[in-house]
Amino acid sequence: MAEKKDPPYFMYFPGNYRWSAGFINMLSSAPYGGSEIGELHKIGTMLKGKDGEDDEAWFDACVKVADGVRANAEKWEKSGHKVSSAAAYLRACNYYQMAERFRTPKDKKALDAFSLGVDCFHRHTKLTDVKIEIVEVPFSDGSLPGYFVPAQNTGGKKAPCVVFFDGLDVTKEIQYMRGVPDLIKRGISVLVMDGPGTGEAIRFRGHYLRYDYEVAGSACIDFLEKRTDVDTKKIGIVAISLGGYYSPRCAAMDPRYAACIAWGAQWDYHATWKKRIDAQFKTSLSVPGHHITWILGVDTLDAALQVLEPFKLDGVMQKMRCPFLLVHGAEDEQIPLADAHKQFDACGSKDKTFRIYTAEEGGSQHCQRDYLTLVVADMWNWFEDKLVKGK
Repeated sequence: MAEKKDPPYFMYFPGNYRWSAGFINMLSSAPYGGSEIGELHKIGTMLKGKDGEDDEAWFDACVKVADGVRANAEKWEKSGHKVSSAAAYLRACNYYQMAERFRTPKDKKALDAFSLGVDCFHRHTKLTDVKIEIVEVPFSDGSLPGYFVPAQNTGGKKAPCVVFFDGLDVTKEIQYMRGVPDLIKRGISVLVMDGPGTGEAIRFRGHYLRYDYEVAGSACIDFLEKRTDVDTKKIGIVAISLGGYYSPRCAAMDPRYAACIAWGAQWDYHATWKKRIDAQFKTSLSVPGHHITWILGVDTLDAALQVLEPFKLDGVMQKMRCPFLLVHGAEDEQIPLADAHKQFDACGSKDKTFRIYTAEEGGSQHCQRDYLTLVVADMWNWFEDKLVKGK
């Protein structure tokens, strides 16, 4: 009998893909201020021996630690210690939102925890030495919430800017903790957004996920064109996970985008969910299966598949003309490498790059959650070359 090999990446909860993925998402954000190992160990200890499907236990553990970290932040803020307070508020935000991540349908406890996370981030913006503007981007009889983070280390009045959309289950606050503080140091501003189907946009604005994501992408450029501190000829876009569908679609459909990164590939999202549903969600999923019906605003999985029918990049990638970078993990268990090859081969840009991360070097998992600093360095180096240095 063949010996079962250990996975080539760290799993905090062996055999439990979803909980391990969530935990490593928190762990990997540490270099950007999103977590602290002692606080994470408290969460892990409370979950020791728990059934990986007991999402109530996950929620309670993360919220308990978040409450403690927020209490410290409030104490330090009252005593005038802004540096310590700002850092704690940022970590508390991450824990609250990662607690809420698995709780669907979104009941009052879930939305209250999410709101606390947003409030912690807003408090962080008032105390940190990084300038972060809370903004609203006009969109579809309302607006989309976001943060504008101005470029640092730039002598000119106008700087390049990157629009940073989320994925299926990410938020603008969590995105910030995925390298935004590093990107602005390169002289590039960042507009970090909750797009349709994510974050505050779905929870409190009623903006469901939509296939024509370029409507949101173009709204962001319209917003940036009204600012006096943005070089509108140098606007890039990046999005993570399902964002590998969002950002290429936006860049392909709106030629005002000057560069595009897909942080994780997508090709046929309808087919992806058809496989997951047919397998009764026994595949590697980062969220509970019924998450998809909630963000689409439907009641059944059959209805979800109908709405997902046009979520395909064939016929879209071919229209892209701006420089394109696709990054993908060789061991990605959510989106196969074959889909990444299809997406890259279909891209119509003459300037395109495909970066595959292996288990040997690290970053081989979905969206490089197992080596976040490596992929962030590669992606932001590429943006710096394309938007700042003009290479």
